[in-house]
Amino acid sequence: MTDYAILADVARLLNDRADPAVVLQAVVNAVRDGLPAAAVAVWTRLPGAATVTATVAPRAALPLDVAPALTLLPPSGGPRVPIVHGAILLGVLQIDGPGAAPAQIGALADVMAPCLAAWRLAEQAGETLAVRADEIEHERRFTELVVDSLPVGLYVVDRGYRIRMWNRKRETGTQGLRRSDVVGRAVFDVLSRQPADQLRAEFDAVFATGEIRETDLEVTDPDGARYYRISKIPMRLDGDGVSHVITIGEDVTGRRRLQQRAMQTEKLAAIGQLAAGVMHEINNPLATIGACVAACEMRLDDRPADAAAPLREYLKIIDKEVLRCTRIVDGLLDFSRPQGSAKRAADLDAILDDTLFLLKHHQRFRTVSVVREVQPGLPRIRANTEQLVQVFMALMLNALDAMDAGGRLTVRARRGVRPDEVQVEIEDTGVGIPEAVQPKIFEPFYTTKDAGRGTGLGLSICYGIVQEHHGRLEVESQPGRGSTFRVVLPMHPEDA
Repeated sequence: MTDYAILADVARLLNDRADPAVVLQAVVNAVRDGLPAAAVAVWTRLPGAATVTATVAPRAALPLDVAPALTLLPPSGGPRVPIVHGAILLGVLQIDGPGAAPAQIGALADVMAPCLAAWRLAEQAGETLAVRADEIEHERRFTELVVDSLPVGLYVVDRGYRIRMWNRKRETGTQGLRRSDVVGRAVFDVLSRQPADQLRAEFDAVFATGEIRETDLEVTDPDGARYYRISKIPMRLDGDGVSHVITIGEDVTGRRRLQQRAMQTEKLAAIGQLAAGVMHEINNPLATIGACVAACEMRLDDRPADAAAPLREYLKIIDKEVLRCTRIVDGLLDFSRPQGSAKRAADLDAILDDTLFLLKHHQRFRTVSVVREVQPGLPRIRANTEQLVQVFMALMLNALDAMDAGGRLTVRARRGVRPDEVQVEIEDTGVGIPEAVQPKIFEPFYTTKDAGRGTGLGLSICYGIVQEHHGRLEVESQPGRGSTFRVVLPMHPEDA
């Protein structure tokens, strides 16, 4: 075969798109047959190989594997010509036999060089692409982890209203929908808390204006109402047009409740200011009523004793209540201008008797039976008696409100669980209090009564008075079976 024929045949084989190892084997076979030669070998590192290997024909003529360094090639009788491209050594062409001149072998090496270089570049490009793909995957996972770590629910929809991203908070939130179950679906098929038309209008407004929109959403669950701040944010993937909308849902329940408590505090402060402003106005008519009571008692001296006795009892009640109202007004003034209320040793039995005496003429007491259970020999307490009468009266009136159809009111006083405490229980057989409501009944302005029957201040004030006495106000209730309010107070230090 002529020199040009061998070179053309080798060039044709090198242009084959087959596996490089197959192509190189065909090349060395063609060179062996075309020269002819006893053996032909090309030493190079093929794509995917870890070391330099020899592609030979026949295969038994030379060893198949050597160390990566070309200087370690075994000696041979035939010439060895380096395969070089762009000053880079790519391999060695080795021929055993007298059939080839050095110039012909050099030409064959020159023909092989561009192909070996192309294989090397392709392999390097593949490695670069693989590294870049790994970097892209790492960045994708990093971004996904950041989004999943956010303490807010986040999802993204495209212009077809299809969900393209759904973060971990959305999976573990109140709806608890898996990412694999929602991505790719229409948002209206997944979210049902808002009407589809309203949700579509919100997305359309962001797509059209490119402005952020914020709304508040209230959701009722078994633990009560929860509040969310929903923000819809435009996203521009390509160009200036809005391509996607990012929706972020933040649970602001804690913040909302703090705001509500702040408002309640402001209301209480307003009540204190109001009490300070009207105290003198209220005290004046109370003083007038007290004077009228004294005048009426003087006129009763001229009547027979049996006729005057019932009226004297009523006048005594009026006089006592006028004094109590005066002290309550003074207490409201103390609320607006904090001062320590005077406390002294007091008999709990006597306080309960005073309360029952004041309530025995109450119209609603005639529809219930009252049971008084006071343990004898109770130790004294350190208290403001007027404030405790106010507490026990409020609890008893609440009990009466819970028993519109009649029932039994039990007033029980005994030693507490701890040896230095005493406790009073006001127990009714009324409608009871739902379990979900019980933690809220001592909050200011919260009431379970119908409109017009309560302001929600009674239990809150009672709770504050008992706390100011270093005691506890507790409740136990079962719907349909009644309620028990328990006032626990420390005994007087002298009796401890």
